[in-house]
Amino acid sequence: MELTSKQARHAATAVPGVPRDDDGPVFREPWEARAFAMALALHEGGVFTWSEWAQTLGEEIKRAQAAGDPDTGETYYNHWLATLERLVAAKGVATTELLHQYRDAWDHACDRTPHGKPIELKAEDFGNASSR
Repeated sequence: MELTSKQARHAATAVPGVPRDDDGPVFREPWEARAFAMALALHEGGVFTWSEWAQTLGEEIKRAQAAGDPDTGETYYNHWLATLERLVAAKGVATTELLHQYRDAWDHACDRTPHGKPIELKAEDFGNASSR
């Protein structure tokens, strides 16, 4: 999915707390932009409303703060990702187990990839992920 500026600005204003400037959302790392784009695509696909998203995101932030998150803004997209995973599982798009399987496979792929080289997910990453 290609994220347009108009879509990004709308999402950034629809969900309170999104780090942004006058042009729209601001990301410190590429994965943050990808997580933002995935949430936008799922919203546009009708998986959840922005109200559902904002409520669940607020719950994730409160949960993290109760566990000691310093709430400096640097962990905002960690909460965004946790919200994305939670809603994807709750809405039946993917199970929590499947999400964990892919996370573990990506971790394995990262571990075996030399620095500076593209990370490629291979079938072997899934086999090793389950034994880790």
